[in-house]
Amino acid sequence: WVRLDVPGRRTGRLMRIPIGLADLGGRWYAVSMLGECNWVRNVRSNDSHAVLRHLTATPVEMVEVPAGERPPILRRYLQVAPGGRPHIPATVTSSDDQIAAIADRYPVYEVRRADGTGFRPRRSWFPAAAAGAVLLWMRWATETKFSETR
Repeated sequence: WVRLDVPGRRTGRLMRIPIGLADLGGRWYAVSMLGECNWVRNVRSNDSHAVLRHLTATPVEMVEVPAGERPPILRRYLQVAPGGRPHIPATVTSSDDQIAAIADRYPVYEVRRADGTGFRPRRSWFPAAAAGAVLLWMRWATETKFSETR
Protein backbone atom coordinates (compact mmCIF):
# COMPACT_ATOMS: atom_id res chain seq x y z
CA TRP A 1 0.00 0.00 0.00
CA VAL A 2 1.08 3.54 -0.78
CA ARG A 3 -0.52 6.94 -0.41
CA LEU A 4 -1.57 8.77 -3.55
CA ASP A 5 -1.42 12.58 -3.32
CA VAL A 6 -3.26 14.35 -6.13
CA PRO A 7 -4.97 17.77 -6.34
CA GLY A 8 -8.76 17.68 -6.40
CA ARG A 9 -10.23 18.44 -9.81
CA ARG A 10 -12.71 21.01 -8.44
CA THR A 11 -11.14 22.45 -5.30
CA GLY A 12 -7.45 22.06 -6.07
CA ARG A 13 -6.95 20.87 -2.48
CA LEU A 14 -4.50 18.02 -2.09
CA MET A 15 -6.35 14.72 -1.75
CA ARG A 16 -4.58 11.87 0.04
CA ILE A 17 -5.83 8.37 -0.74
CA PRO A 18 -4.33 4.99 0.25
CA ILE A 19 -4.12 2.67 -2.75
CA GLY A 20 -2.70 -0.76 -3.39
CA LEU A 21 -0.11 -1.50 -6.03
CA ALA A 22 0.41 -4.70 -7.97
CA ASP A 23 3.69 -5.72 -9.56
CA LEU A 24 3.72 -7.60 -12.82
CA GLY A 25 6.59 -8.11 -15.24
CA GLY A 26 8.85 -5.65 -13.44
CA ARG A 27 6.28 -2.85 -13.61
CA TRP A 28 3.98 -1.44 -10.94
CA TYR A 29 0.28 -0.82 -11.41
CA ALA A 30 -2.38 1.07 -9.42
CA VAL A 31 -5.84 -0.47 -9.61
CA SER A 32 -9.03 1.34 -8.67
CA MET A 33 -10.89 -1.33 -6.73
CA LEU A 34 -13.96 0.95 -6.64
CA GLY A 35 -14.05 1.56 -10.39
CA GLU A 36 -14.56 5.13 -11.61
CA CYS A 37 -13.98 6.91 -8.29
CA ASN A 38 -12.73 10.36 -7.30
CA TRP A 39 -9.02 9.60 -7.30
CA VAL A 40 -9.27 8.28 -10.87
CA ARG A 41 -11.06 11.45 -12.01
CA ASN A 42 -8.54 13.63 -10.15
CA VAL A 43 -5.57 11.87 -11.79
CA ARG A 44 -7.16 12.31 -15.22
CA SER A 45 -7.82 16.01 -14.63
CA ASN A 46 -4.24 16.51 -13.43
CA ASP A 47 -2.75 15.21 -16.71
CA SER A 48 -1.90 11.87 -15.07
CA HIS A 49 0.57 13.45 -12.64
CA ALA A 50 0.55 12.65 -8.94
CA VAL A 51 2.82 11.91 -6.00
CA LEU A 52 3.12 8.50 -4.36
CA ARG A 53 4.31 8.31 -0.79
CA HIS A 54 5.92 5.21 0.66
CA LEU A 55 8.70 6.26 3.01
CA THR A 56 9.53 9.12 0.62
CA ALA A 57 7.57 11.22 -1.84
CA THR A 58 7.99 10.24 -5.48
CA PRO A 59 6.49 12.33 -8.30
CA VAL A 60 4.89 9.91 -10.76
CA GLU A 61 3.07 9.77 -14.05
CA MET A 62 0.14 7.37 -14.14
CA VAL A 63 -0.48 5.92 -17.59
CA GLU A 64 -3.91 4.35 -18.03
CA VAL A 65 -3.80 0.76 -19.27
CA PRO A 66 -6.29 -0.16 -22.06
CA ALA A 67 -9.10 -2.49 -20.98
CA GLY A 68 -7.82 -5.33 -23.16
CA GLU A 69 -4.50 -5.42 -21.27
CA ARG A 70 -5.98 -5.29 -17.76
CA PRO A 71 -6.94 -8.94 -16.97
CA PRO A 72 -3.46 -10.22 -15.92
CA ILE A 73 -2.93 -7.07 -13.86
CA LEU A 74 -6.31 -7.46 -12.16
CA ARG A 75 -5.49 -11.10 -11.38
CA ARG A 76 -2.17 -10.06 -9.81
CA TYR A 77 -3.92 -7.29 -7.86
CA LEU A 78 -6.36 -9.84 -6.44
CA GLN A 79 -3.38 -11.94 -5.33
CA VAL A 80 -1.51 -9.15 -3.53
CA ALA A 81 -4.26 -6.81 -2.27
CA PRO A 82 -6.70 -8.66 -0.01
CA GLY A 83 -8.52 -5.39 0.73
CA GLY A 84 -9.57 -5.15 -2.90
CA ARG A 85 -11.10 -8.61 -3.13
CA PRO A 86 -14.55 -7.74 -1.74
CA HIS A 87 -14.92 -4.92 -4.29
CA ILE A 88 -14.00 -6.79 -7.47
CA PRO A 89 -16.44 -9.53 -8.58
CA ALA A 90 -13.71 -12.01 -9.51
CA THR A 91 -11.22 -14.23 -7.73
CA VAL A 92 -7.66 -15.31 -8.36
CA THR A 93 -9.01 -18.57 -9.77
CA SER A 94 -11.52 -16.89 -12.13
CA SER A 95 -11.07 -17.65 -15.80
CA ASP A 96 -9.47 -15.13 -18.14
CA ASP A 97 -12.86 -14.59 -19.80
CA GLN A 98 -14.53 -13.75 -16.48
CA ILE A 99 -11.85 -11.21 -15.59
CA ALA A 100 -11.89 -9.75 -19.13
CA ALA A 101 -15.67 -9.24 -18.83
CA ILE A 102 -15.23 -6.88 -15.86
CA ALA A 103 -11.88 -5.30 -16.81
CA ASP A 104 -13.42 -2.21 -18.42
CA ARG A 105 -15.10 -1.26 -15.09
CA TYR A 106 -11.84 -1.10 -13.07
CA PRO A 107 -9.29 1.51 -14.22
CA VAL A 108 -5.67 0.38 -14.07
CA TYR A 109 -2.67 2.71 -14.25
CA GLU A 110 0.95 1.89 -14.89
CA VAL A 111 3.00 3.90 -12.44
CA ARG A 112 6.15 5.55 -13.81
CA ARG A 113 8.46 8.08 -12.25
CA ALA A 114 7.89 11.61 -13.52
CA ASP A 115 11.25 11.44 -15.30
CA GLY A 116 9.98 8.47 -17.37
CA THR A 117 11.92 5.71 -15.63
CA GLY A 118 10.27 2.74 -13.95
CA PHE A 119 8.75 3.13 -10.53
CA ARG A 120 9.71 0.85 -7.67
CA PRO A 121 8.46 1.44 -4.13
CA ARG A 122 11.14 1.55 -1.50
CA ARG A 123 11.23 -1.34 0.90
CA SER A 124 10.99 -0.45 4.55
CA TRP A 125 13.77 -1.58 6.87
CA PHE A 126 11.42 -1.56 9.86
CA PRO A 127 9.84 -5.06 9.58
CA ALA A 128 13.24 -6.74 9.30
CA ALA A 129 14.66 -4.67 12.16
CA ALA A 130 11.66 -5.42 14.36
CA ALA A 131 11.91 -9.15 13.65
CA GLY A 132 15.61 -9.08 14.45
CA ALA A 133 14.97 -7.28 17.74
CA VAL A 134 12.37 -9.85 18.75
CA LEU A 135 14.71 -12.73 17.95
CA LEU A 136 17.53 -11.14 19.97
CA TRP A 137 15.19 -10.60 22.92
CA MET A 138 13.96 -14.20 22.75
CA ARG A 139 17.53 -15.47 22.70
CA TRP A 140 18.50 -13.28 25.63
CA ALA A 141 15.39 -14.25 27.60
CA THR A 142 15.93 -17.98 27.16
CA GLU A 143 19.67 -17.86 27.92
CA THR A 144 19.65 -15.59 30.95
CA LYS A 145 16.50 -14.58 32.72
CA PHE A 146 14.34 -17.65 32.38
CA SER A 147 17.14 -20.16 32.81
CA GLU A 148 17.84 -18.71 36.27
CA THR A 149 14.28 -19.36 37.45
CA ARG A 150 14.26 -23.07 36.55
